[in-house]
Amino acid sequence: MSILESFYELIELLISYGYFGSFIISFIGSLIPFLPLPYLFPIVLLSMKLDPFLVGALSGLGGSLGKVTSYIIGRFWRRFASQSSKKNLDFFRSIIGKYGALTVFLFALTPLPDDIIYIPMGIIHYGFLKFMLANCAGKVILAVFVAYVGRYYKELMDVFLGESMNALSISIAVVIMIVFSIVLFRMDWQEFITVFRQKGLRGVLVKLPRLIGLRREENV
Repeated sequence: MSILESFYELIELLISYGYFGSFIISFIGSLIPFLPLPYLFPIVLLSMKLDPFLVGALSGLGGSLGKVTSYIIGRFWRRFASQSSKKNLDFFRSIIGKYGALTVFLFALTPLPDDIIYIPMGIIHYGFLKFMLANCAGKVILAVFVAYVGRYYKELMDVFLGESMNALSISIAVVIMIVFSIVLFRMDWQEFITVFRQKGLRGVLVKLPRLIGLRREENV
């Protein structure tokens, strides 16, 4: 029996637990980064028998708590950064400001591969409370929406949920996260801001190899 088959059997068992089952299903489905376990579909099944709002709220809460693992992975990853990298990461955190919470919220609100942004948020030591509030808000809204729409329009959910991610899409998501994390570590963010203000995005792209330490600027 494959892991996926075992997971489906576990889902069937947890569905029998009703509201508590919706929480546990979503928690387990979100626990492992980049492993797309289909936890949204059981919400549809549960919402046909139970109150959609409670099912969605508990499912969203479970899903957001499961995603804490991605944030924690980022926090541990930071331990391997050099002092100069940590300094640049702290500077990046200071300029991301309120947009960090907005980014987390948007990735939680949509079926986007949110680990791409959640792990880097842990790397830059983005405030855990802000992260969780934005993460939880997005997951709850998404789950409640799925529960209500799924109750009455189940046939549309196959298009919306998009849970059939294949190995290629997972690999692409992992590669993007790794590249993004490497850029976070190596980027001289203070120099980045200076170049961006003086020469705009084009100047940043031209000097990108130097900004991430791949090439030293030649002395004139």
